[in-house]
Amino acid sequence: MNITEIPLSYYLVLSAILFSIGVVGVLTRRNAIIVFICIEMMLNSVNLTLVAFSAFLGNPNGQILVFFVMAVAAAEAAIGLAIIIAIFRNKMTVNIDEINIMKW
Repeated sequence: MNITEIPLSYYLVLSAILFSIGVVGVLTRRNAIIVFICIEMMLNSVNLTLVAFSAFLGNPNGQILVFFVMAVAAAEAAIGLAIIIAIFRNKMTVNIDEINIMKW
């Protein structure tokens, strides 16, 4: 092993930390934009894991899958932000507790 190579476990620990921060943010925050950012952080931590395993195994399939995940994440970001903006224009808040448009 070359001294400049970073072990796989470092990437996996970083990915687990990022995913955990994202989960805590989704479960504890009430701002829709912050929740949305935390979901994106969780997606990026999964991408980091895929790339790390792909590089470790020498198989490019994980890196190819990351391109598809990034495309879905970009579409989700565009649609999600549009929905958040539409809700803000209607309710004048992005607080999840105050948004009750699905209730009767």
